[in-house]
Amino acid sequence: MSAEFNALTLTAAAAPHTFARMLKPRAPRFHASLAVLLLLTFAASAAFAQGTWKNVAPFPEPREELLGSTAGGKLYVFAGLIPLWKPAGVVYEYDPAGDKWTKKKPMALPAHHVALASYNNKIYAFGGFVYPTSGSAAWVPIDNAWEYDPAGDAWKALAPMPIKRGAASAAAVGDTIYVIGGATTQPWAKENFLSPATPQRGLGTVQAYDPKTNTWKELASMPTPRNHAAIGAVNGKIYVIGGRVGAAFIALASDTSLVEVYDPATDTWGTPGTRMPTTRSALAYGVYNNRIYVAGGEFQDPTQQTVFRTFEEYDPASNTWSILPPMAIARHGVAAAVIGNRFYAVSGDVQSSGTGVEVSTPVVSAFEFAR
Repeated sequence: MSAEFNALTLTAAAAPHTFARMLKPRAPRFHASLAVLLLLTFAASAAFAQGTWKNVAPFPEPREELLGSTAGGKLYVFAGLIPLWKPAGVVYEYDPAGDKWTKKKPMALPAHHVALASYNNKIYAFGGFVYPTSGSAAWVPIDNAWEYDPAGDAWKALAPMPIKRGAASAAAVGDTIYVIGGATTQPWAKENFLSPATPQRGLGTVQAYDPKTNTWKELASMPTPRNHAAIGAVNGKIYVIGGRVGAAFIALASDTSLVEVYDPATDTWGTPGTRMPTTRSALAYGVYNNRIYVAGGEFQDPTQQTVFRTFEEYDPASNTWSILPPMAIARHGVAAAVIGNRFYAVSGDVQSSGTGVEVSTPVVSAFEFAR
C-alpha cells in the first residue's frame, strides 16, 4: 500500500499481548471476543480521526541526517551524510501544490547536524559538524551561522556563534532565534574533533541570535545538557524534547525522554513537562495548532540498536501526550516540517547508526491532520 498506515497495523499495535483464559467454554469466550473486537475497532476509529499518512513525491537523493524547514509555504531540505561522515550539503525545495522537488544551490558550507530555524521567510542555519581537513573520519564542530534566502537561492554569512557546536536545536520566538544544547569538544581535549574515541561534551548552552542586529546574547543554560533533541515553540515558550545525554554518538550516549520548558520572556527554565512516551533521539519534529509532533528517531543500549515508526503529539496546554498512527517505515535522521495541515517526514535511514548497514529511504510521507 502507498499509505503510511493501515487499520491492520493499528489493530496489531493496539492489541494486548495476553488475555485471561475463560473457565466456561462458550458464552463468556464469545462475549470477551466481542468486547476485544469492539475495543480494537474503537481504537482504530479514534486513531484515524486524528489524521492519516500518505506518500508524496519521493526525495531525489535519499540520505540520513537530513534537516527540514519552511519558508513561503514550501519545504526546504538541507544537509545529509555521505558514508563515512562526509557532509552532502544538499538543498532541495518541495512545492506541496505541485508535489514536486527542485534541486537548489548546495549549502555555502556543507555540514551535518546543523540547527535550523525559520524566520521572516528566510532560513537560518547554526553550527554543525564538518569533515576534518586531514586524518581519519570525524565530526569537527563549527560556529558558523548562515542566512538562506529561498527567493534568491542565496546564502549570507552571519556573525558566528559564541561557541562551536553541532547537533543543537533552534526555534524562533518573536524576533529572536534561540539555539539550545548540542555537543562539542571538551576544553582539555587535544583534538578539535569528535569521534567515538575522543572526549566529548553535551551542552546546555542557550544563545539568542537577533537577525535585525546580527548579534548574539548568552542566556540561562538548559538544566539537562543534551543534543539531537526535538524542539518546538508554542505560545511564547520553547519546549526541548528527548535527545542524547553524555555524548554526541548514540553508542556512547544515553537517550532521554525529558521535556524541559524555557520562557524567553523571563530567561528561566520552568517545571519539566510530562515525559515523552518513547525515549529516543535524532528525531523528526514540527509544530501544528499549538501542539508539538515528534516522529521516528533511534535508541541504543548494550542490547539493542533500534529505529522507530512512532509518531507522538505533545499538548503544552494540558501537558499531555497522545500516540498517533505510526509511520510505515521506521527511520532516523529524517527531515521534517509542517506546511498547512500536513506534517512531512522526508527520507532518513532505516537502520540505527553503527549497525554497519546504511540504507536510506526515498520515501516522503505526509500526515494530514483531521483537526
